[in-house]
Amino acid sequence: MKSSIHPQNYRPIVFSDDQAGFAFLTQSTAQTTETIKWEDGKEYPLVRVHVSSASHPFFTGEKRVIDIEGRVDKFEARRKAAEERRQALANKAKKAKATADKKSAK
Repeated sequence: MKSSIHPQNYRPIVFSDDQAGFAFLTQSTAQTTETIKWEDGKEYPLVRVHVSSASHPFFTGEKRVIDIEGRVDKFEARRKAAEERRQALANKAKKAKATADKKSAK
């Protein structure tokens, strides 16, 4: 077995699932810049998670879709694609009109 491959810098960290309103304090090597004041009055590093045992359908027994990417992000991507398509069609129509005007002027 290789030696010195496991991290040694474990420290107390709070993991928080804001959707479920659930947080827990544990030891981890996760890096973060956020902090939170915990129930014992001390301040700990904070890691936000999208899914925890309090919100995952396997543990809650609910059948629901967990949307990690986010509805707003998906909407913005569709809106941007539609705007680019609209611009491309407008440019194509302008070129066709210009070509038709040149032909009619002759």
